[in-house]
Amino acid sequence: MSVTLLLGGNQLKAALAALMTFITARFSWLYFGIYIVNFVFFIYLACSHFGRTKLGAADDKPQYSNFQWGSMVFATAIDASILMLSMVDPLRYVQHPLFGAKALSAQNYQNAHMLGQFDWGPMAWMMFASAAVLIAYMMFVKHVHVMALSDAIPMLQGKGSVKRGLRLGVNFLVVFGIMGGIGSSVGMEIPVLSKVIAQLTHIDDTIWLKLGMFIVLLAIFALTMVRGLRGGIDKLSAAHIWTAIGFLIIVLMVGPTGSIIRSEVHSIGLLVTHFVAMSTGFTTSMAHSVDPVKSETVFYWGWWLTYMPFMGLFIARISKGRTVRQVILGMLGYGALGCMSFYAILGGYSLFLQQSGAVDLLHTLNTQGQAATIAQVLSTLPLKYVMLVVYAASCFIFLATTVSSSAYIVSAFTSTRLRPTQQPSLVNRLVWMGIFMLFAFGIVFVGGFKTVQAICSVAGFPLIFVSGLLIVSTWQVLVRDHDVAPAPAKAVVRHKVRATTRMPVAHNSIDD
Repeated sequence: MSVTLLLGGNQLKAALAALMTFITARFSWLYFGIYIVNFVFFIYLACSHFGRTKLGAADDKPQYSNFQWGSMVFATAIDASILMLSMVDPLRYVQHPLFGAKALSAQNYQNAHMLGQFDWGPMAWMMFASAAVLIAYMMFVKHVHVMALSDAIPMLQGKGSVKRGLRLGVNFLVVFGIMGGIGSSVGMEIPVLSKVIAQLTHIDDTIWLKLGMFIVLLAIFALTMVRGLRGGIDKLSAAHIWTAIGFLIIVLMVGPTGSIIRSEVHSIGLLVTHFVAMSTGFTTSMAHSVDPVKSETVFYWGWWLTYMPFMGLFIARISKGRTVRQVILGMLGYGALGCMSFYAILGGYSLFLQQSGAVDLLHTLNTQGQAATIAQVLSTLPLKYVMLVVYAASCFIFLATTVSSSAYIVSAFTSTRLRPTQQPSLVNRLVWMGIFMLFAFGIVFVGGFKTVQAICSVAGFPLIFVSGLLIVSTWQVLVRDHDVAPAPAKAVVRHKVRATTRMPVAHNSIDD
């Protein structure tokens, strides 16, 4: 794939853009359908008695504190793209008619502020649950040695050639998806960081600067990989969260605080109002031939699908001792609300600059691209060079956390004869890190946000079917396991009344 990107050039860029248009027109219903099913299913699990299921023994305690767990989940999933896209997505959206409002109208500014929060909100984060819950249950309740996603799917287990082929197929799709998602993230983020660093140092923003950044990032990744999950990724995640929170607070305080807060309150109301329409893909009147809301959501739904397998494996590994409900609600709390806060503050600030006439960000975006736009937004902040340094540092930490975690997980399930408590070899982890970097460099070489969108959509498409398989498997193992699916309350009471005349009753440890 990397060689294809490096050799394809502009012809490949045009082909990928056409492919993105085709996918949106023909297969958007599949993306919307799996997200609706997944969201409804896991909300039901969290609210039902299944939500009390502990992922481990009755006396197991969580390995990490709530903050450590939440910061690792959040930092691993979103990478530096949230710092970048939350500034420019609303600017892209406001130029298109959304929900019947005219482009660049006052109402469309509000619609644009809200749309990104939907694409990074509850439905997106719930997609990780399809892998995380099943894997954690199989690992810590059923004591299955899960190193690859296929190991957690009971219906694929067996010695037959058909089942062995299906397991290999699922694992291939997982690796393909992770390559597309992580590679696209890094390939999109490096040009932005390069532009920021060029402004700081007053050097030319060339391909050599970008290549040098890849080398620096690889060194950071290698150091994190040497330390592993404990002492490496967890500490990097904590640093990531505090840096991000600090940056958001600074922008909120020095920016138009009141305007941003009022805009966010309005956006929450719009999100609730349009949630069903956006979830189903019916958002624009038939007079419009192209639905910008649908095309953006298909891109993001494909991107989140590419992260689903590795995030499921990662979340599962750090969730021993937690309940199903805690995992699901934790992802929504730390993940969805965290991402929405970035769009609320950074997106709100960008839109304020444009709408107030302080800076013509739309002209910069349309003529020079995302990197120049982000640099222009940062230059409006007080102590702009300090803010540029903080921003660049935050992006580096975000990138390091995501790629390090991805390489760790992929190397784990591509290792052979790995014991449950054993970490993948350092060589294996570094090889996967190098593969991610090479693929990302190919995306940088081709260039263009449409390239990123197309790769994410294509890479996520086959994982729609994997996600469906995971949902069915989760339901099967929970319902068929009598320890997790107790009889209705009245039946249990009648049983206990009868049992008192014969012998003591053995309590269900999960209910206790």
